[in-house]
Amino acid sequence: MGVDYYKVLGVDRSSNDDDLKKAYRKLAMKWHPDKNPNNKKEAEAKFKQISEAYDVLSDAQKRAVYDQYGEEGLKGVPPPDAGGSTHFHPGDMPSSFRFNPRRADDIFAEFFGFSTPYGGMGGRGMGAGDPRFSNNGFNEDIFSSFASGPGGGGASMQHSALRKAAPIENRLPCSLEDLYKGTTKKMKISREILDSSGKTTVVEEILTIDIKAGWKKGTKITFPEKGNEPPGVIPADLVFIIDEKPHPVFTREGSDLITTQKISLSEALTGYTVNVTTLDGRNLVIPINSVIHPTFEHIVPREGMPSQKDLSKKGNLRIKFNIKFPTRLTSEQKTGIKKLLGA
Repeated sequence: MGVDYYKVLGVDRSSNDDDLKKAYRKLAMKWHPDKNPNNKKEAEAKFKQISEAYDVLSDAQKRAVYDQYGEEGLKGVPPPDAGGSTHFHPGDMPSSFRFNPRRADDIFAEFFGFSTPYGGMGGRGMGAGDPRFSNNGFNEDIFSSFASGPGGGGASMQHSALRKAAPIENRLPCSLEDLYKGTTKKMKISREILDSSGKTTVVEEILTIDIKAGWKKGTKITFPEKGNEPPGVIPADLVFIIDEKPHPVFTREGSDLITTQKISLSEALTGYTVNVTTLDGRNLVIPINSVIHPTFEHIVPREGMPSQKDLSKKGNLRIKFNIKFPTRLTSEQKTGIKKLLGA
């Protein structure tokens, strides 16, 4: 006995076009192979059968032939139990009729206006097996707000592909040590997703963020579609934006590190030794023998931040000075300074 197309769609023999469209809409979205990456073989078979059932029953001529002769008669194949029976005569069918099966994907695209259950997102391969889509689900009434056009199920939806929610951005504060050496951060998130039945469920996930040495403030790390998943909307991307925590010793300008040393006027004039601990824990001892004036800057090559593109390249360490001048001088001190400086 051939396939019962009415049973496949879950409708009775008196079903009208609206009944068929509603049944196909629900079943095609449920069994589309992209929605079933872990059960793809069974889904492909069911999806093909659902599409063929809708294609036959929604076409008046095909349906009339099917109702009279069944699947075998529709396809011009005698049923297995026909034997010598005179009940089946392919020649009795209308001479103008010839059954041409259509691809399930073509039927889906014609009905919905796009080729995947995720809207205008390219070919079917985008979602298959991709863990980003493993939790996606749709309410059976997701398309109920769209009116069916007079010529078929999806004509009015040609330009109504699913929209994607706006990205969700979060600051990710990092110390200069993190950005100098690189590190790994783990972020726990909770989000709402739709299960296969269309119900909303809350799940928790741990996201791993690999901070690369040399990254700068403003660097973005994107986790595609890790936002909440409301019905009928593609989930938002979750974006973390690197921010730099204030550091007690250094500030950063591009790949350079800047430190400011507080010194007395005496030290500025007679010499000063800078002691500084680098971001990777080394102690630098840097003697300054020049006279230090208010705009003086000492450069230590290759002791700045690493380059993200080439970790062997580093910026410079720039040492600035904040000279503490005396608030007042006695007459004797002024006379002594003048004599010392030859003024």
